[in-house]
Amino acid sequence: MSFHLSYRAEPGNPWFSWQYVRDNSDTILAAVREHASLTGRAVLLAALVALPLAVLAYWYRRLTGPILALAGVLYTVPSLALFAFIAPYLGIGAVTVLTVVVLYALLVIVRNAVAGLNQVPPEVRDAAEGMGYGRWARLFRVDLPLALPGILTGVRLATVSTVALVTVGVVIGRGGLGQLIFAGFQNNFYKAQIMTGTVLCVLLALVLDLILAGVGRLLTPWLRSRPR
Repeated sequence: MSFHLSYRAEPGNPWFSWQYVRDNSDTILAAVREHASLTGRAVLLAALVALPLAVLAYWYRRLTGPILALAGVLYTVPSLALFAFIAPYLGIGAVTVLTVVVLYALLVIVRNAVAGLNQVPPEVRDAAEGMGYGRWARLFRVDLPLALPGILTGVRLATVSTVALVTVGVVIGRGGLGQLIFAGFQNNFYKAQIMTGTVLCVLLALVLDLILAGVGRLLTPWLRSRPR
């Protein structure tokens, strides 16, 4: 998605301008929507891939090292290099951006999900087995609910980092707010444009993190009842 911006020179090239925001409100909102959409889809896809991997690592401890090592290797690859490697195969578009940011989010979610599952008290697992729970029943009725705080922590961290990483998608024209920031540098270092994109990235990350924190409180009411 390309964003057409209205630029009107202002004295001193200020870092913030209501005139810029008013003149480009539709474009700015479109950038926010694209950024939020890419972030949400990427985190959801990463969670759908990461949780089964975490369960495998939890059930088969010998797989924990290889799974975390593979996710760690993907995390260490520079984002621009990963875009350059994947784009020739998937093309220039949202699919490429989603693929890259999903690969980066995997490590954070897998690592926290494995930590959460490993923190399930052994006596609770033994009690579930004594009640006749099989592996799958124990997973869905005991392990995952008790590991939920750790899983949600991973999702929150992955969401915040994904908001930042999506901006790099500007290299293939799908960077959301990153396109505002990049266009500001191209537009004679238009400070108001750069600052608007930057501030909105920070606010988007903060809002999404607060939403997930609220969801976590709703899904884990037993944590609120614990004495401090």
